[in-house]
Amino acid sequence: MERGEYYPLFETKMGRGRVVYRLFAISLFVAICLIWLHRFNHIITITTNHTQQEEEDDRGIWVWLGLLAAELWFGFYWILTQAFRWNPVFRHPFKNRLSQRYEHMLPEVDIFVCTADPEIEPPMMVINTVLSVMAYDYPTEKLSVYLSDDGGSEITFYALLEASNFAKSWIPFCKRFKIEPRSPAAYFNTIIDSADTTNLGHELVAIKKLYNEMERRIEDATKLKRVPKEARLKHGGFSQWDSYTSKRDHDTILQIILHNKDPNNSKDVHGFILPTLVYLSREKRPQYHHNFKAGAMNSLLRVSSIISNGKVILNVDCDMYSNNSETIRDVLCFFMDEKKGHQIGFVQSPQIFENVTKNDIYGNALLAISEVEFHGADSWGGPMYIGTGCFHKRESLCGMKFSGEYKHKWKSENDLFIEGNLQELEEKAKGLANCSYEENTQWGKEMGLKYGCPVEDVITGLSMQINGWKSVYYNPPRKPFLVLHGMLLERFLWAYKWDTVLIAYGQLTV
Repeated sequence: MERGEYYPLFETKMGRGRVVYRLFAISLFVAICLIWLHRFNHIITITTNHTQQEEEDDRGIWVWLGLLAAELWFGFYWILTQAFRWNPVFRHPFKNRLSQRYEHMLPEVDIFVCTADPEIEPPMMVINTVLSVMAYDYPTEKLSVYLSDDGGSEITFYALLEASNFAKSWIPFCKRFKIEPRSPAAYFNTIIDSADTTNLGHELVAIKKLYNEMERRIEDATKLKRVPKEARLKHGGFSQWDSYTSKRDHDTILQIILHNKDPNNSKDVHGFILPTLVYLSREKRPQYHHNFKAGAMNSLLRVSSIISNGKVILNVDCDMYSNNSETIRDVLCFFMDEKKGHQIGFVQSPQIFENVTKNDIYGNALLAISEVEFHGADSWGGPMYIGTGCFHKRESLCGMKFSGEYKHKWKSENDLFIEGNLQELEEKAKGLANCSYEENTQWGKEMGLKYGCPVEDVITGLSMQINGWKSVYYNPPRKPFLVLHGMLLERFLWAYKWDTVLIAYGQLTV
């Protein structure tokens, strides 16, 4: 590479077949206009030749008016959707260039996993998600994983403790054999389906045995709704439930389970540092409105700012797992590009369901959105934020406005200096998750996720774009995330969010 020559960290390619589709769209638009013209002319003809004796003509006029109204509406809707199909773009990162330039100065990444109910979202499902993101192909000392448990369940906390012990064997196993995916449950299902275990041998048997033992302990605790006595005596974190009243009335429960300041409990079986792992159940009181997932995310933003303060934040739902261990490096190619990266506020990946049948006759896979419309939105400044599978710059999510002078200096980032021991850090962080912390502040308004709307993620993404940030849609052949259970309700909510985008945008701009 010649001195001073610029090689981008990603490239943008135009979608294939654009000319053919545009010709098709123009011809279809002409056909729609001809249908409208035919309806108008026929109504005018009936009205002109109308006589009082011809009652059938009266009924015919109303039928044609109804057809005209329906065709006007669907034609107008079709015209609106062409904005997302006219010029789709596709992004391709260059991880090798990222490694050459920034391998020794990669930024801290904070990962937020949110759960709310241990009965609807079983602890085993939650920890498989947690383990999959802990095992990313990324420097573990720069990776921090936070589990927000809005249900305040000690069973979920117990499951996370078990997962932290299993991670000491699971993470080196993943990296040694470069396995995909890195959710234990999903990986073991893949092994059963393929029956290809020749290269793994005894190590696969050993790690599967550890997983089965952990699963049995967690499932037993879940069924009995009680943490084993020996586990409660062994770990002091359970004492935080002594003053627990209900999931809607309790103090902040926070436990730093893994951290490099605890050298005796932060290394894997080979002596390498594990990612930071934190459990948080924010304070809940009946007299305070908690703003659902948006409130939980904002609490995580504040708590993480004094524990790890990652400059890049990934949030995922607990029912989806990492399907590609290279995703973080891919996304950093967008953020750290020298010419275009400074204006990118977030990178959104698709929400793909793993258990949709091949003959998806009802469109539950949402392929029109993930494979077409979001690529088209990417050519108009970027897609919206859909609440999960999204990477943010901390500044953009916290409400910072983009300006032309802004340049993120990745090379000069310093590690967060933590004073005191972990117990002191926990007590300090608890205050940031109190119910009263946000009173008379801009949290939920100008900072963090927005409150007061059922589609807080869409509103938050639009507000970031109004603040000057752009977004990028990243949809590689190997999907970054897969949803474990594509619930019907979740799909209905997706459709509801998509249909209310224009309304949401109107609320923002009024």
